[in-house]
Amino acid sequence: MPRSSTLQRGRGRPRSGTTLNRPLALLVAGTAFMEILDATIIQTAAPAMAADFGVRAVDINLAMTTYLLALAVGVPVSGWLADRFGTKRIFCMAIVIFTIASALCAVSTSLPMLCVMRVLQGIGGAMMVPVGRLAVLRAVNKGDLLNAIAYLTWPALLAPVIAPVLGGILADTVGWEWIFLVNIPLGIVAFLAALRYVPALAERSREGLDWWGFLLVGVALAALVLGMEQVGADPTDWRLSAGLLLLAGLVGAGAFLRLRFARHPLLDLSALRIATFRVGNVGGGVYRLLIGAAPFLFVLLFQAGFGWSASQAGLMVMAVFLGNILIKPATSPLIRRFGFRRVIVGANLCGALVYVGCVFLTPSTPLVVTALLLFASGVFRSIGFSGYNSVQFADVPPTLTSRANTLASTMQQVATGLGIAVAALVVRVTTVAADAVDPGTPELGYRWAFGVVAVLLVLPAIEAARMPAKAGDEVAGGPRTAAGRS
Repeated sequence: MPRSSTLQRGRGRPRSGTTLNRPLALLVAGTAFMEILDATIIQTAAPAMAADFGVRAVDINLAMTTYLLALAVGVPVSGWLADRFGTKRIFCMAIVIFTIASALCAVSTSLPMLCVMRVLQGIGGAMMVPVGRLAVLRAVNKGDLLNAIAYLTWPALLAPVIAPVLGGILADTVGWEWIFLVNIPLGIVAFLAALRYVPALAERSREGLDWWGFLLVGVALAALVLGMEQVGADPTDWRLSAGLLLLAGLVGAGAFLRLRFARHPLLDLSALRIATFRVGNVGGGVYRLLIGAAPFLFVLLFQAGFGWSASQAGLMVMAVFLGNILIKPATSPLIRRFGFRRVIVGANLCGALVYVGCVFLTPSTPLVVTALLLFASGVFRSIGFSGYNSVQFADVPPTLTSRANTLASTMQQVATGLGIAVAALVVRVTTVAADAVDPGTPELGYRWAFGVVAVLLVLPAIEAARMPAKAGDEVAGGPRTAAGRS
């Protein structure tokens, strides 16, 4: 899709020999961790927050939904802001907005006030993470990309696992306000680091904002997130959910046409013509959605199915965290040795086998066996995320980096935001089916949910298997062919 812009080459623009800027990659990873953590951390603190606000614990979900909505609507415009006003300026501004909003969340005295502050926080997060990643992508060459993405992957792996435990500990000890207050010192440090380490590129685009695209994409994404949230709610207002999803489909079709034919679209879809980018974000989106739902399914199985306490369930889910961490140093060497296609297909299929094993878990299963299964799920989760996150930019040319990054961020945000809603829907279907088969086994439906996830993981594996054998070799390190790859 043709796209013109007026750019000025200035000091700080990455050259072909640029090496990985580790302080910058760590800074962006840290801000991503803050943003992802805040998406779900209030789940376990909901009862304490509800008591202070005088509402039901389930009503606190509204604060989570408003945050996800702000992220979903704000991410598509982040690329335009970075191109128009500069990556460093927008990234620093996003950190300030996120930090101030976190402080305002902590001093909220009612649920409506909290929701407004969460919208502001989501706006900051919507700019902070995509623009930060763009700064990293612009500062590395292809040979350094795999190492750079390794830094940016760990927040998505760790934050969803740590959030329930950390939220519960803070709420039970120092108070739920500290869920947000911890962001203040972190935000100050991140802002100071951004001033020093984010390159001030003299690039500016004079293109105007695609307002129609922004409106259509925003309405479609908002309706989709709200519709899926309603599907996962208990009880579900099926008329409202169907209406929202229908609206999302109709407006989404209009948005697609706008993005396809506009001269300067909000989201440039041309990157989807690149096979590795398409695998990283279409199949990768399905993968992220399913894998992101797994910690939620584990907690449901252990608490609602096995009758464990929240602390017991949280400690067991930490086995996923250990798998993520311990395998991380090996993910890049695995990709260099076997290539993206084999690693991604293997991560999907091995992950599916682990979830098949979870179908057979019962309250009497030895704890060590349960922990090993969760540990294995964390291992393959880490490998899969590293593969998808790296391969998506393997063949994207520098001229398309900004627009591809914005499109990838939008698609990934939608997949992440829908993960828990899809998991809740799967659990609802499987528990109803299990109750009809064997009413005396309360955990059966939760176990069957893992079977559904295992089957669905085959879909992204099939797409990845269609990639060329040497896809992403420039990023993975082509010389590995000498080690015996044919």
